[in-house]
Amino acid sequence: MKSTPYNLVMSALYKGMKGDRPPVGNPTSIVCHGLMDACGVSFPEAHLNPQAMADLALAGHEILGFDTVMPEYSVDQEAAALGCEVDWGDRNTMPDTKYFPHEDFSDVVVPEDFLEKPSIRVVLDALSILRRHVGGQVAIIGKVMGPWTLGYHMAGTQNFLLQIGMEEKNRIIKMLRQLMPATIASAKAQFQAGADIVVLADHATGNLVGAYHYEEYLLPIHKELTAAIEGPLIFHVCGNCTDRLEMFADAGFDGYHFEWQVDAKVAVERIGHRICLVGNVNNAEVLYQGTPADVYKQARYAIDAGVDIIGPECAIPLSTPMENLKAIVSAVHEGY
Repeated sequence: MKSTPYNLVMSALYKGMKGDRPPVGNPTSIVCHGLMDACGVSFPEAHLNPQAMADLALAGHEILGFDTVMPEYSVDQEAAALGCEVDWGDRNTMPDTKYFPHEDFSDVVVPEDFLEKPSIRVVLDALSILRRHVGGQVAIIGKVMGPWTLGYHMAGTQNFLLQIGMEEKNRIIKMLRQLMPATIASAKAQFQAGADIVVLADHATGNLVGAYHYEEYLLPIHKELTAAIEGPLIFHVCGNCTDRLEMFADAGFDGYHFEWQVDAKVAVERIGHRICLVGNVNNAEVLYQGTPADVYKQARYAIDAGVDIIGPECAIPLSTPMENLKAIVSAVHEGY
C-alpha cells in the first residue's frame, strides 16, 4: 500500500521507516504568480481571508503535488498582533512592517487578546479549514516567528542588531524574553487549530549573527521554546549556518529547514542522525532563474545526500515558474 503524503512527511520528521519515496515539502511559502492564477486566489487577500489562505495552501498540494500544505505566507502575522503597522502588499509585493513600536526597547506586553487579533485569527481559521479538508492525508504545517525575528519587527532590524554591536546584552535578552510568550501562544494555538507541524522561523541569519551570538543569546531561549511548545517543530533560519549546525540539534528542534549555502552532504554528515533535514534547493539562481533540469539536478543532489524532506530552501520568489517547482516533485518520484 502506498504511503499517504501525511505518513511520508511525519515518518521523515521522526526518522521513521522510509516510505515509498522521499516527501516533498516547504515549511515556508511556495506561492508564486502561476499558483495564484491557477487557483484564482491572490495576495493580499490570502494574507487576510482564511478561506483564501487555505485555498492557496491547498493548491500547493493539488496543483504542484507537494506533500505539505502551509497557509501562512508572510513573516508579519505576530508582529501585526503585537502592534506593528503592516503594509500587506499586493500581488507582486510581500507584506512589510512599516512602524516599529519599540524602537527605544521599551517594554513589550503581549496583549491578553493576542490570539484573537485578526492577523492571528486568520491563520488559525485557515488551519482549521485545512484540517477539515486534508487532515490525516497531507501534512499541515503552521508557522510562527521566534523572538529574534519579532525583535526585528519591534525595534527595527538594524537598530536591533546595533545593540549587539554595542554589547547591550541585557537589553536584547529582556526583549527576547518578553516576546517568547507570543511565539509559544501562537505555536500552541496553531497545533490546536489543526497543524501537524509548526515551523519556527528565527532569523539570526548566518551573514548577520555569528555562531557565538546564537550560542549566547538564542540557544538557551530556543531550548526553552522547544520544551514549552510540546509539538513537532522545524527550525528555519536563512544563510550559511554551517558553523552552528550542532547547536540547532542541541536546541531540541525536530527538523532544520536550510539553505543551499549549507551543503546537504555536510549537514547530513554532521547532524542528520539527530534531526530531520528539510530543503535545500536554491531559490534565486535555480528555482527562479534556472530550468526544470537545473532544479531536478539539485533536488537529486539533496536526495542522494540523505536530506529527509526535499523542497525549496526558503519562501520562493513570487515570479518562480511553476514548472520549476514541479521539477522538485518529479525528482522525488524518480526511481521510487
